[in-house]
Amino acid sequence: MLSVRFSRVMKKRNPIVRADTEGGQLAGEAMVEVIENQIRGNDPPETKRTLNRLMALGESKENAIRYITSALSVEIFETLKNQTPYDENRYIKNLKALPTLPFGDDE
Repeated sequence: MLSVRFSRVMKKRNPIVRADTEGGQLAGEAMVEVIENQIRGNDPPETKRTLNRLMALGESKENAIRYITSALSVEIFETLKNQTPYDENRYIKNLKALPTLPFGDDE
């Protein structure tokens, strides 16, 4: 029953996110919404610059947003893991490094 309901929900969802679970889908969509708000509000401006740069490198808008989501997910993880405030400088550093993913071997 849950899988049938989940598959119906998935059909209506944001195509940028492709999660295997409803919780993962919802979390991913929330992150995409944050990124879209950052782009729309130009805050921080590096998010929109990163989107444009990745698209200029040949990435689709959807893939560029997926890359940006990886930088945001690292920031969220670090904030929760260490119970520290959001670190915009770290987020921007990770944005500027894309398309190199911000997941190090030591993380």
